[in-house]
Amino acid sequence: MPVMSGPGVGREKLADRFVAMRARSRALFDLLAPDAYYERPIALRHPIVFYEGHLAAFNFNTLVKRALGQRGIDADLERLFARGIDPEDDQPSAPFPWPARREVQAFAAEADRRVLDALLTAPIDQSGHPLLDRAEAVHTILEHEAMHQETLLYMWHQLAYDWKVPPADRAIVSGGTPPRQETIAVPRGRATLGARRGAIPFGWDNEFEAVDVEVPAFGIDRYNVTNSAFLEFVEAGGYREPRWWEPDAFEWLRAEGIAHPRFWVDTGGRWQWRGMFEAIPLPAAWPVYVSHSEASAYARWRGLRLPTEAEYDRAAYGSPGGLARAYPWGDDAPDASRGHFDFAGWDPLPVGQHPAGRSAWGIDDLLGNGWEWTSTVFAPFPGFMPMPAYPEYSADFFDGKHYVMKGASPVTARDLLRRSFRNWFRPHYPYVYAAFRCVSERAL
Repeated sequence: MPVMSGPGVGREKLADRFVAMRARSRALFDLLAPDAYYERPIALRHPIVFYEGHLAAFNFNTLVKRALGQRGIDADLERLFARGIDPEDDQPSAPFPWPARREVQAFAAEADRRVLDALLTAPIDQSGHPLLDRAEAVHTILEHEAMHQETLLYMWHQLAYDWKVPPADRAIVSGGTPPRQETIAVPRGRATLGARRGAIPFGWDNEFEAVDVEVPAFGIDRYNVTNSAFLEFVEAGGYREPRWWEPDAFEWLRAEGIAHPRFWVDTGGRWQWRGMFEAIPLPAAWPVYVSHSEASAYARWRGLRLPTEAEYDRAAYGSPGGLARAYPWGDDAPDASRGHFDFAGWDPLPVGQHPAGRSAWGIDDLLGNGWEWTSTVFAPFPGFMPMPAYPEYSADFFDGKHYVMKGASPVTARDLLRRSFRNWFRPHYPYVYAAFRCVSERAL
């Protein structure tokens, strides 16, 4: 009798997902020139070498060692690659004697072999087991790696172009003039944040337990704020005017010399976009990617604000009939017609390119093309319990210093597109693929 994980999901399918996931990670590392391996494209994160070891070590440590209690491979490497760091928090000392790449890859290959063997032969779904009930450890490693693949790509985005090997499929659709921004009225109604335990095959601990929220009527931008719209804020001196910024955010601007979004490049009067493999003239119709602090400042400049997590949920998943949808467009599974997600491209697309993905209210791009900042501080829902397979995953970040993001970016895996999924970052972190839209206090 096959071991199952949720309705109709057998061990062979989980093994196939693991093999595909590891293949995609290797393909991402293959985008780099050899000289880039020990580089640190984002100073707030580990060097690249860490992540090639970390993905394999996390999979092995979580499933094979902790959940199944099997022997280790190399205690030093398992410990070295065990866990990353919170951006802007504790940073590893540098320089550090990282292992040679051949040693990292040999360790990763053995870890992969042992994990795959466990997926195919071990008791990976044990009712009542703290780490294996409903195959929790298996889903944990699969989604952890999918999230890290997005981290890798926004790290790669910061690397010099001569440290990357461009693939053949790197077409860029820059678009023309962006569509006229509209304010969409969303009536009062209920939003359900999070998920009910047992209602979905897997969720991270911060997704439980679901809470119902009554959301007053509000108005929200139909489209994400574009580069063209944000340029007006930049040219109006928005980065030099403290009244639009929180005091600590304005001090951050001054200390770091920040005068424009991280993904923009000032070439002496002509703005360019820092693309993954080349710089191009700033695409006016693409969503602007900015930090939470920058998004909040722009919203204040417009006399508006960022949506709350509940407002985002209501805008994305609510409907006039009162029933919540699984996705903004309805209950059909995600596909390429619905949005720019699931590693669909290396850079954004112009806003409004996926009308089949609109919400019930006619709001575009709520899932894909860029995560969406909210004004909600990342915090537990009532009934929160740390997950045994990864107890520090959320709890370490309930510190009042992180903000919830919802939605998805071009390189957010399909498995993470569920309604209850929550992402989060600190307000000054400028590297993530994060867009935003503004809301008014009441519907217009």
